[in-house]
Order: sequence, then structure tokens, then C-alpha cells
Amino acid sequence: MKATSALRCGYTTGACAAAAAKAAALALLNQTTVKDIQITLPDGERVNFRLSRCVFNTLETTCSVVKDAGDDPDVTDGAEICATVSRKDTPGISIDGGKGVGTVTKPGLEVPAGMPAINPTPRRMIIQAVEEVADTYLETSGLKVIVSVPVGKDLARRTLNSRLGIVGGISILGTSGVVIPYSVDAYKVSISQALDVAVASGCREVVLTTGRRSEKYAQKEFSLAGESFVQMGDFVGYALEECARKKLTGVIIWGMVGKLSKVAHGDFYTNTDSSKVDVAFLAAVATGCDVPQSVVTVSEKAVTAHHFLKIIGEDNIKGLCDRLCLLAAEKCRDHVRGVLEVECVMSDYNGTILGRADVKG
Repeated sequence: MKATSALRCGYTTGACAAAAAKAAALALLNQTTVKDIQITLPDGERVNFRLSRCVFNTLETTCSVVKDAGDDPDVTDGAEICATVSRKDTPGISIDGGKGVGTVTKPGLEVPAGMPAINPTPRRMIIQAVEEVADTYLETSGLKVIVSVPVGKDLARRTLNSRLGIVGGISILGTSGVVIPYSVDAYKVSISQALDVAVASGCREVVLTTGRRSEKYAQKEFSLAGESFVQMGDFVGYALEECARKKLTGVIIWGMVGKLSKVAHGDFYTNTDSSKVDVAFLAAVATGCDVPQSVVTVSEKAVTAHHFLKIIGEDNIKGLCDRLCLLAAEKCRDHVRGVLEVECVMSDYNGTILGRADVKG
């Protein structure tokens, strides 16, 4: 689902870091000032960034991009995202976090404990961007990239990082490189409009996804018309109500454990500011799935739903995830008074299906 034309998209901290890193590598190797740079987003789109700063010498270069989050009320909007690139003796590209980039201190996130909070997709974007301008140089030598955010420590106080065990700064995030504007009214309008298109195209069943990544995985799994796939974001309840109002017959909801566990608990608006993952609820469901009590006890210390799955172990994941999907499907069907058939599918970050269940009349 695309944002409505009234709202302007922006770019993630990960995309800004990749642009700054590419510019810094180019300035270092060519010993010249860089004013603009172009990078490739994960979907293949090429986008341009204007550099805010480019300072170089023969040993290292620092370039920066001021993050533009578009019309999204992102706490990092306007922050300077910096990348310092220097030469190193060993081949390849290494990436580290500098001032204002948090450090992960707890297990359960996409980044291991002890590492800077630079997520996998931004890391890949940085490497690809630097390789585009340093491919020949990297055949025999290496480059070190340090990402920093001068005001990152202050900004982190306005995020959930401390609760997740990320200390000292913000996270460098983004799975698509693009920030979709978050406006409640506009987002709801775009959901309704996308469903209108689906109905007009003859769709009787739609796939509601929680974002671009889950939509991509769902599209690989289900051979349905493109109009059938609708990104509902956090608005699960609203999307279900609109599906019922437009007299669709069924929905498939595709999401990951965090949001689907919230739906299974009965939360139909899954934004982190409004609903939290209830670890005690997950533990109770795990107990009902015959997960050993010793494992359940340890799992109650999880900091995220994803971390919870890691703790309970591979032998217990399918049973638990199937059960969460069934509970979520039942809650969704009840929410619309049984007028929709509902299937819930849960996948991991890589698109592997962890659980699924459906509830029909």
C-alpha cells in the first residue's frame, strides 16, 4: 500500500548512513569534495541524497546526511547521520558504531548483544553503497566505516531503546530505506482505498500485511492478484472492519510474532506506543502448548516476542506459533462478528513460515 499523495515519504536512518558512507568512501579515494550521492534501495530504486558535510584528508573522510523523514513524525527527523571512512590493512569493509549509535546489551534483537545497533539491512546497504565506488580498491585493501549520530544519545531517550537494552544512542534502522508517512487519518484512508481497488478488481479475499516486508513474503506464498495485497500497518481492527463493510468473504493476515501475538491477545491497534508485547501472555500460551515449565520460566525474562521464540527453542516453536495464529484468527473473526473467514500466517524476519491457522464458518 502506498502513502496517499498528500503525504511526503522520507528516508530511513539506514539509507542516510549508506549515502553518507558511499560519499565518504568516494571522497577519501578521490580526495575530492562530494556534494551529492546516489544509492540503491533494497527494492532496486536509485535515490539521490544531498550531503550536509564532507571533510577529508588522506587518512579518513567524514560525510553526513541530514535525515528527512518526509511527513512522518519520526524522532530522528532532521538528525545528522554521519559516516567516517578510513583505510585499513585487511581486505573488505568493516562497520562499527560511533557517537550516538546505541549498543545492544540484551539478546533477542536482530543484532547480537555487544554489537552496535545497526540492523542487518542497513549494514547490507552500506556495504553495497561503498562497493559501488571502491570495488577496485577493495580487491587488495579494506575500508572501515564508522556510523555516528551526534545527537543520537539525546534522541534515544524518546524511543523504546532503553527498554530493549539498547544503550548510548539510537538504532540505525530500515528494511526498505523509505519512511512511509504515519498519519492515522491518511493511513486509514489509504487502507480503505486499497480495499476499494481490490473489490473493484473482483477480489473476494484479501491479504492484510503489517508492512512492506511481510507483504513481499506473502506475495511469494500466495498466487493472488496484486490488488489483493493490502498493507494495514498497525490498524488491524480498522482493516478488518473495512473488509467486513465492503462485504469481502475472507482475509489472510500475514505478520511476525510481535504483532500477531498482540492480535492473539486481543489488541487490534498494534503500534508500540499503544500496545506492548505481553510476555506473561506468551508464557501462558506456551504452557498450554506443553512447553516444559523450566523453559517457560526462563522465557518470561524475554525482552521481545522474537526473543521469546529464541528462548523456547526450535522444538517448541511450531506448536506455539500455530497456537498464536489460531488465537489471533479467532479474535479477528470475533471482532467482525463472524462475517469473515480468517487465516493468520506468521513468518520470521526472512520469510520462513513459523505458524499458520484459519477459522472458517
